[in-house]
Amino acid sequence: MRKLWFAALIAAAAAVVTVAVPVIAGENKATTAAKSEQAASRVLPSHSPGKTTTAKPGTSRPKTTATTAPPKKPGTTPHPTRKPTTSATPSKPVEPKLPKPPGVDSDVAGPAVAGPCVGTVIKPGQNAQSIVNSKPAGTTFCFAAGLHRITDTIRPKANQVLASAQRAVLTGSVPLSGWAKSGSVWVVRGALPSAYGKSGECEDNKANICYLREQLFLDDTHLTRVASVAAVKAGKFYADYAANAIYLGSNPTGHDIEMSKTATAIESGASGVAVRGLTIEHFASAPQAGALVSGPGWKVTANDVRWNHAVGVMLVKANSTKVDKNLIHHNGQLGLGQYSSTAAAVTRNVISSNNTDGFWIADWESGGIKSTRSSGTVSGNVIRSNLGIGMWADVADDGRVISDNQIAGNAADGIRYEISRNGTIEGNTVTGNGFGTGRGSGTSLWDGGGINVNTSTGVTIKGTGVGQRERRDDPVPDPRQRAVGHLPAARRPGQREHDRDDRRDPGHRHGPELRRHGAGR
Repeated sequence: MRKLWFAALIAAAAAVVTVAVPVIAGENKATTAAKSEQAASRVLPSHSPGKTTTAKPGTSRPKTTATTAPPKKPGTTPHPTRKPTTSATPSKPVEPKLPKPPGVDSDVAGPAVAGPCVGTVIKPGQNAQSIVNSKPAGTTFCFAAGLHRITDTIRPKANQVLASAQRAVLTGSVPLSGWAKSGSVWVVRGALPSAYGKSGECEDNKANICYLREQLFLDDTHLTRVASVAAVKAGKFYADYAANAIYLGSNPTGHDIEMSKTATAIESGASGVAVRGLTIEHFASAPQAGALVSGPGWKVTANDVRWNHAVGVMLVKANSTKVDKNLIHHNGQLGLGQYSSTAAAVTRNVISSNNTDGFWIADWESGGIKSTRSSGTVSGNVIRSNLGIGMWADVADDGRVISDNQIAGNAADGIRYEISRNGTIEGNTVTGNGFGTGRGSGTSLWDGGGINVNTSTGVTIKGTGVGQRERRDDPVPDPRQRAVGHLPAARRPGQREHDRDDRRDPGHRHGPELRRHGAGR
């Protein structure tokens, strides 16, 4: 009997140990992921999503804030026998506070490292394009501190310089006023353009509203677009283009409400232009189009390009252009696009938190960088926390070098090299990617991971550290939690995926959109 009791005790202990092992293993995975993220953040330029951005020079506005004291709990009054009065005015409900806009700041990139500017001064309130157009090629323009409302796209001439040493802000938005209460929401009329056709691919392909360009900002906080008036709540808005009406769920009283309107800040096919030290925000760029569109031989340096509807910086036939030390973040679709541009250099930028407006995560140019029919170097960048692919070379990229980047925490692949050739992927740190590809995931190509090379030839990968994610047979992780990216199974050069519905048909994926200056999907 004693032997039976002892054997039962041993079996119970073994069962406890067996149950504990997966728990410990799970903790080790979580700890490894956390350490990978911490290690990446230690060597990145400072990136503080929860940090409030510095106020725009010359744009401080008084804010009115209503506060009410919280009601006392029953039984906490010091005089329980005192009868409550009936004349007290009931307290008004407190408007839910919106989160402050996340910011990206750095002492090694962005306007902080722009340097001095000496030249023709452009002041807030002046028409920048008119002044630029009035001067000859080679002129340097210095934007003074403050908010410059760009109503006409600035089109620089050859070798002109558009710069600021005072953190000038170029905005494509306009203030909205005249709000009227309508039930539980507020409405303003007459601000929208005529309805226009859909383009691009949305993550939510039923609502299909990501392509709509007119963003709304409340005190510089980006508001979320919804598909109906009924869905409007605090922090959200609905734009009815047929009725030319905008419905807002937050009380606009005492706040600055702005709508992005101008499509593009700067665009030109002239060569040798320099753009330096500018903050470029709130431009209503169409899908696959940029707020800043570079021509050949440009130097785009030390700018802060943020909160634009589609692509932050777009290179179009921009051979030998250099994009260096910029902060490119919180753009609606993509951080940087490169189309039909050879020998371009994208170096030392912080490209983060792009795809704020709900474009398709898994397979349509959302996220960090997308390049098509181009060549050049992507080197020394921080590419992180983008809701899409970190770095994507797709369709006829030839000789692309992707080196010494830190690519972390992107929702889809860290690096995808697809339908291209002769690539070098070297010296990168790739970790924490592929944690939430959303619609279309579940097939081997779209699951997301560290490095994905498919339907390509002559690609060399060396000296690149890639983390590991849960095995395929493990439970699917919560997409809101960051897991460490995995390296997809090796494929022979040129081998196709056999479970894709489109069989990688370029016509299926691109069509007429590629013939625009977009970078593919």
